[in-house]
Amino acid sequence: MVAPATLSLRPCATLAPSRAAVPRVGGAVFVPPPARSPPAAVAAAASCSPRRRPLPRAVAVDADQQGSPEPPDQEAKPKKYYFLVANAKFMLDEEEHFQEQLKEKLRNYGERDKEVDFWLVVEPKFLDRFPNITKRLKRPAVALVSTDGNWITFMKLRLDRVLADQFEAETLEDALASNPAELKFDKPDNWTAPYPKYEYGWWEPFLPPKSSNGTA
Repeated sequence: MVAPATLSLRPCATLAPSRAAVPRVGGAVFVPPPARSPPAAVAAAASCSPRRRPLPRAVAVDADQQGSPEPPDQEAKPKKYYFLVANAKFMLDEEEHFQEQLKEKLRNYGERDKEVDFWLVVEPKFLDRFPNITKRLKRPAVALVSTDGNWITFMKLRLDRVLADQFEAETLEDALASNPAELKFDKPDNWTAPYPKYEYGWWEPFLPPKSSNGTA
């Protein structure tokens, strides 16, 4: 019996031997039994078989890509404002240090390029929300309003004879709205303080913008 010829397996080659390579014995064709392919040959043949393509996956598409409208923005929440209030004569004509403190704060904001967050409001409309405060006030009244609650607390301790509270408003214009009022202070007959008397109208740089003050 003649030993079967050795097969050289290559990737994608036919594993069955060709007819020319089959040995003949006594004029008869001897067909050897199929040989087991070595693991390396099986792996090489498997590499030639077509691979299955992965199924496409669903991909989420942004609303902008689909052309659908964006969800509406959330409504702005009301902003909190803090205030202290007293009658206008005390706040603007009698309190010795009030003017200096406001001017110093305004100067400091200017040096730091910081947006002003405090205002003086003559006869503010928001006082209608505080009947317990208004019944204790002499009119006209003036309020110092700010979004800085800590500073308002400090100023209340500094001025002492004032009332303080807080409220919420949708806009700055609503928060600083005021009623018409005329400020008139009598000059004292005898001024004995070592510093000059406050000039009338010193508070005007601290008033709200005209649009927030109820005027055009």
